[in-house]
Amino acid sequence: MRILLVDDSRAVASVIGARLTTIGHEVIVAENGEVAVARFRDARPDLLLMDIEMPVMNGFEAAERIRALEANEDCAWTPIIFLTASDTPENLVTAIEAGGDDFIAKSVPEAVLEAKMKAMARIASLRAELSRANRKLASLANCDGLTGLYNRRHMDACLDVQWAQATRIGASFGLLMLDVDHFKLYNDHYGHQAGDDCLRAIARILADVCEKANGAGLAQGAFAARYGGEEFSMILPSVSPDACARVAGAAVAAVRGAAIPHARNADFGVVTLSLGGTRTARAEGSLVPLFRAADSKLYEAKRLGRNRAELG
Repeated sequence: MRILLVDDSRAVASVIGARLTTIGHEVIVAENGEVAVARFRDARPDLLLMDIEMPVMNGFEAAERIRALEANEDCAWTPIIFLTASDTPENLVTAIEAGGDDFIAKSVPEAVLEAKMKAMARIASLRAELSRANRKLASLANCDGLTGLYNRRHMDACLDVQWAQATRIGASFGLLMLDVDHFKLYNDHYGHQAGDDCLRAIARILADVCEKANGAGLAQGAFAARYGGEEFSMILPSVSPDACARVAGAAVAAVRGAAIPHARNADFGVVTLSLGGTRTARAEGSLVPLFRAADSKLYEAKRLGRNRAELG
């Protein structure tokens, strides 16, 4: 385990640290509660061993701050064991209320210390497995099973948050709606398995376009989502008119440039996209007009011959 050992006494920290290292644990030392909070944030230990009485910030206050940090950042719970020379009932109650889980004496016998650490190691292992399972469940709940992009439900949730932030600061906002041209004909000609492969390939392309837009500073927090069927969306917060047009053009060009054969797309012979987009210089009010405007431009792109982006 990675153990954060917090004690203002160098002698105590040295002795306990050496004992823990001897039985196979990695030890990080902090000299007071304030330093412990900072090192917890950086190191993400599996366990904290925390002295109570320390200068600058005592162990109880440090435990409260660490629990608040875990809650704010949606981190997994980390066991906190207080080190004490006085295991009074009052200290025990205060420790539990502060977010601690157990007490051990600083003079704990070697066999007891080793047994405690074995128990904590089992807990750390179970916590890691639970964290992995929770991440997998979150991914299943938030991502489209076919393409791996955000699904419609999660897109809506993220969009609401980003729109609220943009409204609060009066930032610009862009929305692109994309539809695969003649996709039903593609499925009829190549089969549904090939159709699924095609959608996965397009999803990877759109995700890459968003990643490049973020990296180039064209849009802060840009992401792509599967809107439904063969329809996708791209969300572009804090985007300029020029950047919005560049991202839209890049998406259309990248899909055509992938040269995925489409014998039934008579005009182009490869898979193409139609894109409709809109941008507001200042986010305010409802998102509904933004979607209506983007949809209208999408229909216009199709009417004008497909494989193109129309922005309003």
